[in-house]
Amino acid sequence: MTPPPADDTSGKSGRRTELLDIAATLFAERGLRATTVRDIADAAGILSGSLYHHFDSKESIVDEILRGFLDDLFGKYREIVASGLDSRATLEALVTTSYEAIDASHSAVAIYQDEVKHLVANERFGYLSELNTEFRELWMGVLEAGVKDGSFRSDIDVELAFRFLRDTAWVAVRWYRPGGSVTVDTVAKQYLSIVLDGLASPHH
Repeated sequence: MTPPPADDTSGKSGRRTELLDIAATLFAERGLRATTVRDIADAAGILSGSLYHHFDSKESIVDEILRGFLDDLFGKYREIVASGLDSRATLEALVTTSYEAIDASHSAVAIYQDEVKHLVANERFGYLSELNTEFRELWMGVLEAGVKDGSFRSDIDVELAFRFLRDTAWVAVRWYRPGGSVTVDTVAKQYLSIVLDGLASPHH
């Protein structure tokens, strides 16, 4: 077997990912301010100084966690909106993708939900405001198109509908637990059924 080249970074990259996962879990559980670099190092079984071989600051760790999560999420959002689906199918896909993100990146979503208001004031995290604007434009665009083409009711307040969807979908990070008895697919389908078809029985 040929040994890996001297500049092989796969081991270092894997360790970096492991450290990011550990940090994300701690940040989600304790909050950014309450979690120190030493806490992360202790959880990883290394000295604090060793952590600085991978990241230059706690802020860098937070940045990398959020960028990775948001780049992936918004890449999927953009693909969905550009795919040419009808308005209802587009909204269903956006909601399902959001729930899948809560499942796959639970800690990152929790960090975002808890900390975004504080982070946007930091110049380094200016992209969060930009993505919030893009999120609004994407989702509002789908709702407006749906009202226009008859997929959604014409009497809805699109602004209120957007805020309802935004807040009620992402709050699931508070109670949904990956690997639990309820799958993310079930949660997404139930949510969409309630939002799109209502709670009331059509026979009453």
